[in-house]
Amino acid sequence: MTVPPFHVPARPPRDTRMDIVRGWLQLTIFMSHAFGSFIGGWFIHGAWGLSDSSEQFVLLSGFTLGSVFARKAARQGWRAGSADLLRRTLRLYRIHLLVVLLFGVMVTLAGMSRRFPDEAEGLGWGFMLTDPLRAIPAALTILYQPAFMGILPVFIWCMLLLPGFAALAARYGDRALLAAVALYAAAWLVPLWPPSLGPDTGIGFNPFAWQMLYLTGAWLGRRALYHGRALPRWRWGFAVAVPILLLGLALRLSWYGFAPWPALLPEDTLVTGKEGLAPLRVLHALALAWTVSMLLPRDADWMHRSLFRWLAAIGRHSLEVFCLGLFLSWGASAAFRLWPGHWWLDALLILAGFVALAAFGRMLDHRRMVHRPAVAA
Repeated sequence: MTVPPFHVPARPPRDTRMDIVRGWLQLTIFMSHAFGSFIGGWFIHGAWGLSDSSEQFVLLSGFTLGSVFARKAARQGWRAGSADLLRRTLRLYRIHLLVVLLFGVMVTLAGMSRRFPDEAEGLGWGFMLTDPLRAIPAALTILYQPAFMGILPVFIWCMLLLPGFAALAARYGDRALLAAVALYAAAWLVPLWPPSLGPDTGIGFNPFAWQMLYLTGAWLGRRALYHGRALPRWRWGFAVAVPILLLGLALRLSWYGFAPWPALLPEDTLVTGKEGLAPLRVLHALALAWTVSMLLPRDADWMHRSLFRWLAAIGRHSLEVFCLGLFLSWGASAAFRLWPGHWWLDALLILAGFVALAAFGRMLDHRRMVHRPAVAA
């Protein structure tokens, strides 16, 4: 499975626009998790379409890691690429467990106060409190997913699928994507759904469905690595993508009661279901990704101005920023419950969250620069 040395693609230059987009996605994920925020409910693209930042986060993560794996496998062989990916997966698994531990401690302490007496139980942590001997092993399997704990497991599962998918891509080329599509279809038709080991929780994201977005990203990343571009600039691409985006907007307007026309489709699991990644969510997410990739230049002068440098710093450290954002969004939600109806509090907390996440990203950037010479040595 080793590719001859002359077939090893060069390391692609860092794509500034991807860092900026990932940074924006992290900010919108923080806003959407700040339940009770007017800004987070209406000023994110997910409020006006059929998909949100989660889909783009998964797609871009697959794109990045698919490219990294393909180059590693080309240089050192499939086994070396798989070993490197396994190390990355174990690191993510440890981070997930740490987030579960810290988040559980936070909501448990909050539940001990008079202000949030049922917080832990309401967020699905009651199992951990009442039966820890069963809950701890369930958490270790990542099949016990209290609130906020469902997204990182889907990355872990998808990363475990990537070596097999890469082997299919090396052997069958673009036809390997049919395997991901077939598994997605089975998730809906059989249906395939992993069991939840939490008595009062479910699986936040069905990996049998969400793998299609991740592996599609990996397929695109591999194509970008070997061909210099993930997809050609099809003239008819916008003719397909724009109507899908307009359909999403039209449906949202009708569901909100803002449009004079009736809803063409109901707001149900098949149309907007997130846990199982509804088919229209997939189409909308891909259409949005295509449109942004075609309209946004790879590099431009404005991308190096202060605001966008901060966004790029967030994007370069998406995982760490995402984890911090979970805690900040819960804190914002708690504040909205304590002091409801204050528009200024909404704006203040969202802005404070932005600043905290950006400062965290820049701090990690600085740490990387400080340690880079030592690593190189």
